[in-house]
Amino acid sequence: MVVNMNEPAFPTGTGITPYKSGMTLRDYFAAKAMQTLVSKHSHEGDVSRNAYKIADAMLKARQE
Repeated sequence: MVVNMNEPAFPTGTGITPYKSGMTLRDYFAAKAMQTLVSKHSHEGDVSRNAYKIADAMLKARQE
């Protein structure tokens, strides 16, 4: 399955009017993952890169 990395986290609008995307779902997941990474593992490498790896895995799991 194709993972949509740009799906909006909090879309607004209707089926008639266009959606205003704001933050992507990937960004939202990464922000949530980063909270735990910073509090527990801030000494381990690049926290933001690891947060996006977790976010990508979460998006992939949603497609399964």
